Amino acid sequence: MAARRALKAVLVDLSGTLHVEDSAVPGAQEALKRLRSAPVAIRFVTNTTKECKKELLERLKKLNFDIQEEEIFTSLTAARNLLEEKRVRPLLLVEDSALQDFRGLDTSDPNAVVIGLAPEHFNYPMMNKAFRLILDGAPLIAIHKARYYKRKDGLALGPGPFVTGLEYATDTHATVVGKPERTFFLEALRGTNCAPEEAVMIGDDCRDDVGGAQKAGMLGILVKTGKYRGGDEGKIDPPPYLVCESFPHAVDHILQNLL
Repeated sequence: MAARRALKAVLVDLSGTLHVEDSAVPGAQEALKRLRSAPVAIRFVTNTTKECKKELLERLKKLNFDIQEEEIFTSLTAARNLLEEKRVRPLLLVEDSALQDFRGLDTSDPNAVVIGLAPEHFNYPMMNKAFRLILDGAPLIAIHKARYYKRKDGLALGPGPFVTGLEYATDTHATVVGKPERTFFLEALRGTNCAPEEAVMIGDDCRDDVGGAQKAGMLGILVKTGKYRGGDEGKIDPPPYLVCESFPHAVDHILQNLL
C-alpha cells in the first residue's frame, strides 16, 4: 500500500451502513451533517440493485439524509457503462424497480447476461435462459457477487450464489462491476481530485466494502450494523483499519484522528 496522505475523500456505503430498508441507523443523519463540516469530498457507493438511483435517493431523503444525486455512485451505473462500452444487448436479471437505470438500451434478442439482486426472476426458466445464452457465448456480467444482505426480517441471499451457479454450470467467469472491484472504487473517486491513499471507505460488508477498498489503496472502516456478523473482521487480510459500532462512531474517529 502506498504511503498515507492527508484525507481528502470519504466513501460511504448505504444499505446496512446508513439505513436498513426504510429505517435509518440511529444517529446517522446527524453524523453525516458533522462529516459535511470537514474539508473532505463525500461519495455514497452502493451495490444495491433493488431500485434505480432516483428511487434510492427518494428513500434516503424520506429518512432525512442530506444527499444529492450526483454524490451517489451505484453498481447499476457501472454496469450500464460497461454495457454501452461493449455494445451488447442484455438479458437483465434485476428488480423491475431498477430497470429505469438501463432505459434506452436495446434488450431485444439478448447476447449478454446481467445479474443483480432479482428474487422475482431467480426461477428455473429464467436461470435456464441465462444458462443457454452463456453457453452460446454471451458474456456473464455480475453487478456484484454479494453472498447475502440485511433485511428487516434477517439476512437474505444476495446475487452471488446465483452468479456462482451460472459460472459453475457454464465453466466461465463473470465480469464483476460493483464492489469489491478496484475499478468501482476508482470510478467512485473520479471528480474528487484525490488518490485512493487519500480516501477512507465506511461499510458493513467486510469483504466487498472494506476489503475491496483496502486493496484499492484506501483505508477501510467496518461498522457493526447491517449485515455485519461477529468475527467478520477476521475474514480479510489485512484486517480492517478500524472496526466500530456504527456510522456515527466512524465519523467521530475520522474527525478526531484522520484530519
